Amino acid sequence: MNELQDIWVYLSASPLLSLLVTLAAFILSSWINKRAGGTPFLHPVIVAIAFVISFLLLADIEYQDYFEGAQFIHFLLGPATVALAVPLFDHLERVRQMLVPLLVACVTGIVTAALSTIGLVLLLGGSRETLLSLTPKSVTSPIAMGIAEKIGGYASLTAGLVLITGAIGCVLAPWIFQRLRIQDQSIQGFTMGLAAHGFGTAYCFSSIGAMAGAFAGLAMGLTGMLSAFILPLLVKILGI
Repeated sequence: MNELQDIWVYLSASPLLSLLVTLAAFILSSWINKRAGGTPFLHPVIVAIAFVISFLLLADIEYQDYFEGAQFIHFLLGPATVALAVPLFDHLERVRQMLVPLLVACVTGIVTAALSTIGLVLLLGGSRETLLSLTPKSVTSPIAMGIAEKIGGYASLTAGLVLITGAIGCVLAPWIFQRLRIQDQSIQGFTMGLAAHGFGTAYCFSSIGAMAGAFAGLAMGLTGMLSAFILPLLVKILGI
């Protein structure tokens, strides 16, 4: 018992605890998701978040203290996003053929997602800060958080909303593809990357195919890059 107490004292005073808790939560969540048949309703990221939050509350650890150890994983989000260019290279010719339609679809998706979100928040009487935090919800987390900070939203709130958006996208997209009889992997992948960012990209690689994953990665990257320019401009034009 004393040995366990000594280990806890050592870990609680070290950033290693945050890293260990994060990895353990994700491994356990992945196991749960696999046992549940891979359902998007129990996506490993969402379940892991619940585990981490529960642990921080039970251990009475402040988020800032936790993040000191977990920031290494946060840093890896950027390189992981860039690494998606590797599978995309295998389908470069297909991308060249569809470049103009893809760009049009990407810009249309960004504007539609932003305007529909703004409209709903205003209709429901949300505050300006909530509105600005929700606006970049369809962009991958590291970019969405940066956009939220730039336009006056709460980056932490945006991060949570991005994850929820991705999970909902993974739930609805297969049903929509089936109803609309969309079987082209490039279209499925680009749609998932545009609407469900990282969650959608992971879903494409694991459940649809390599081409879908490559186009999802392309959509996620393009959406993030273009949103960084379009969303602040849109907010300024609307006078929010």
